Amino acid sequence: MSASSPQALSSQGAAPPPLGGGAAPLGGSLAPVPVKAIPVRHWGQWVGAAVVVYLLVAFVLSLARNPNIEWDIIGDYLFKDLTLRGVWVTLYLTVVSMAIGIVGGTLLAVMRLSDNPVLSSIAYGYIWFFRGTPVLVQILVWAYLGALYPELVLGIPIFGPVFASAETNAVIGATAAGILGLGLNEAAYAAELVRAGIISVDKGQQEAALSLGMGGGQTMWSIILPQAMRVIIPPMGNETISMLKTSALVSVIAGHDLLTNLQKAYAQNFRIMELLLVACIWYLFLTTLLSIGQHYLEAYFSRGFGAQQADRAQRRAFKRAQRRGESGAV
Repeated sequence: MSASSPQALSSQGAAPPPLGGGAAPLGGSLAPVPVKAIPVRHWGQWVGAAVVVYLLVAFVLSLARNPNIEWDIIGDYLFKDLTLRGVWVTLYLTVVSMAIGIVGGTLLAVMRLSDNPVLSSIAYGYIWFFRGTPVLVQILVWAYLGALYPELVLGIPIFGPVFASAETNAVIGATAAGILGLGLNEAAYAAELVRAGIISVDKGQQEAALSLGMGGGQTMWSIILPQAMRVIIPPMGNETISMLKTSALVSVIAGHDLLTNLQKAYAQNFRIMELLLVACIWYLFLTTLLSIGQHYLEAYFSRGFGAQQADRAQRRAFKRAQRRGESGAV
């Protein structure tokens, strides 16, 4: 038998060398051997990134060097008064329409989940109708509602007296028609988002609240909805960004938004692409701001959830236990 065999080394009192590496015998004990980890090189990712960067640079250079684009016109109209007024109207349409959508969607979601068949059927019918027709068609219907009902009447239908009346076109202008079309349509989509958030909350939360004597409404507004916000915020933030861009549809009824004002400008100077680039710059800027706000809202309502939050909580608990141990030892 060879002296270098594992049996010979074992008979001499020395430990055999490890077959898989990682530790070597040193004075009869195992000493760790540092392992040099070589990361896997993803050449495909680098090639793909290089291609994307090349195409992006080529596109930017093609715009910058394009003789058909006058950049001084873009700079002139970027902060012009008509552009800023259009930005203000766009933000106004977005905020008011989303407010109508969120409030109406929350009420529709609660009605949809109600045990009352009448409320549930009304909510289902509303969602079915407004999700089933294009938002552009809805905006046009509100804009031309005067052709169907020349006069709006406030009173008891059919039999009752009339308390007030006004011409439809005087009450529902272009901006009002845009808000009604966008807001009521958004309520149908927001209702499904809120409903998804509500049913994501564990049923035991509602049972615990009811066992404490809380009513159904108080349980919904104080217990269920705050926990559902973690699920609601991400898609609702996406809906807000989408609403900002969808508000450009009111340009078909001259809604005085950003796109409408720029369309009026290029109808006079025929610099179509320059002014459309101005619109793109402003929409990108505003959506970036909304995306940043969405990020912080998601972080706020997601506290205590997820692997990272669990790791942080575990580290904090370990440090507290360590400090208590040190204080007890002293």
